[in-house]
Amino acid sequence: MTATAHSDDSPALQALELRRSFGKVQALAGLSFEVRQGELYGLVGPDGAGKTTAIRALAGLIELDGGSARVLGLDSLRGGAQVRESLGLMPQQYSLYRDLSVGENLRFFGRLYCLPEKTYRERAARLMQITRLAPFLDRRADALSGGMYKKLALACALLHQPQALLLDEPTNGVDPVSRRELWDLLHEFVSSGMAVLLSTPYMDEAERCHRVGLIHRGRLLEEGEPQALLTGFDHEVCEVVGGAREAVDRLLISRPQEVRASSPAGAHLKVVLARGGRERLAPALEELGARLVPAAPDFEDLFLARISAAEA
Repeated sequence: MTATAHSDDSPALQALELRRSFGKVQALAGLSFEVRQGELYGLVGPDGAGKTTAIRALAGLIELDGGSARVLGLDSLRGGAQVRESLGLMPQQYSLYRDLSVGENLRFFGRLYCLPEKTYRERAARLMQITRLAPFLDRRADALSGGMYKKLALACALLHQPQALLLDEPTNGVDPVSRRELWDLLHEFVSSGMAVLLSTPYMDEAERCHRVGLIHRGRLLEEGEPQALLTGFDHEVCEVVGGAREAVDRLLISRPQEVRASSPAGAHLKVVLARGGRERLAPALEELGARLVPAAPDFEDLFLARISAAEA
């Protein structure tokens, strides 16, 4: 796949102070970020964080209460055919006709994009090759596995060779092998110059992106290169080993000054501690027969700590 190069140095995708409410629920509360060409940007956050609303805004599918969403410098809602031709969208669910076969879905989207027959055949053959769906052209979409369905949806979104691609939780409900294959495909497209914005609730997927934006309640909590964010993480992370679980839980909840976040880690609890928190918390845990063991931080620790700080 080859993405046509953007003619200037402006971002391929740009969200500027996006605001949108649905009744009393504020889905976007001044969200800003941008995605450059040849970059895979991950919008990372839990369900309800505003990820889908942000993608729908960039795709020009909803009106905003404030701010602007731009694709290749054009307003996504009012940019007309130029935006539609430059943008590929893979929504979270139901992007295909489930009663049509793999080949029929591809043909439908080829006609939707008004592709000449020769162009359609060349692109469809290439996409079937790289997604490894060629042997399944006659299989109905509703008979595909979760991973195969997602790959077909991705192929349909790429038929017109967009310069920018929006993916809303593309690995949700996909088995581990298919998830890895999807990520390999995305990195191949990005290496050709395409800008890819991907939303995910899975913290482990953040490390696969060039840059990530951690969002919560429609706001950007932190942004940057994954490794740089972890390197700059200024909290200590430990596992609580030993002690009665309920008693330990009660203690951790009662010490918010030391404990910024806690989460299960197998048979133990993993805690994110404020500076100096380990020294202050350790004696109280020892009274319960528990101890703190240093652990390596991951994105879940980082995200939970940032949410705790935002809530405070």
